[in-house]
Amino acid sequence: MQSKKKSNIKQAVPFFWVSDMNVSIQYYTEGLGFEMTNKWVDHEKVRWCWLQHGGAALMLQEFWSQGQHTNVPEGKVGEGISIYFICEDALAFYNEVHKRGIPASQPVVRNSLWTTSLSDPDGYKLVFESATDVPEETAYAAPAGKVTGV
Repeated sequence: MQSKKKSNIKQAVPFFWVSDMNVSIQYYTEGLGFEMTNKWVDHEKVRWCWLQHGGAALMLQEFWSQGQHTNVPEGKVGEGISIYFICEDALAFYNEVHKRGIPASQPVVRNSLWTTSLSDPDGYKLVFESATDVPEETAYAAPAGKVTGV
């Protein structure tokens, strides 16, 4: 009988190349509520950062537009990339970002999960979900004045 080996892997963290670091940092921190917990500053400019929101994290780095490390892609950056965040309450998240003026899809129940999605400034698709026992295909309609999840 084989004993279960303890995994050495702790976390997977998406790394997004972005076209404008300042715009992306503002979007994720002020719009989505992430906190910058680490950064690399070069010539007084944030070149890379680690953003955290609860147990979720992601990294951002701006494309190099000149020099030996030039890596600006020809096509759309975030196309085809989706990152799913599992929440305690996706409806509360939706209400928070909606209050901040961030466009997000109307939450709907899919696969026993409230699901709302949005796209960051570079087109990366971000999906926020939480478990529910509400019937499939139910669409969320926030009551007037309601600012937290159901």
